[in-house]
Amino acid sequence: MRGALALLATAALVAACDQQADAPADAIATTIPEELQQGELPARPAAEAGLGTPMAERVATLGLLNKRNNVSQDLELRPGEQQRVGDVIVRLQACERTAPWEMPKETGGFVQVLVKERGTEDNFRKVFSGWLFKNSPSLNVVEHPIYDVWIKDCVMDFPGEEDAPNRATTSGNAATG
Repeated sequence: MRGALALLATAALVAACDQQADAPADAIATTIPEELQQGELPARPAAEAGLGTPMAERVATLGLLNKRNNVSQDLELRPGEQQRVGDVIVRLQACERTAPWEMPKETGGFVQVLVKERGTEDNFRKVFSGWLFKNSPSLNVVEHPIYDVWIKDCVMDFPGEEDAPNRATTSGNAATG
């Protein structure tokens, strides 16, 4: 009996979702003041307009940990580059950070990790492909029993930053980390 009632209630909800909701009777139509209206979008994207550092000139610092021997090292890569360390290849496809005026501050990189398969000469298997974030390392994790990779920094500039009194406070990448 309960199952039938639950099925009937679900069917009623689905039917109600298909109906167009009318505007409330007390709703007042207004217009957005002209000074608050959003202007037209720029004709060119920010990268083409010369805003910020071009992707090819950015430099990311990634941490690589070999859990087997507890050896950690930093890798500096530009987008499109890859580096092999022993049995692992780390590729960086992109790195980004928020502009100094945006909150919350975030640094991230799109990373691919390839690990050599046991018993092969040069046969690598992709174990991770995705965005890694400095301030949210648990959001996307490289799940591998031997290797761990994380983003440490992405060096790039935004217009106006060169005039900032203290670059460490405007870069979103203060000396912690």
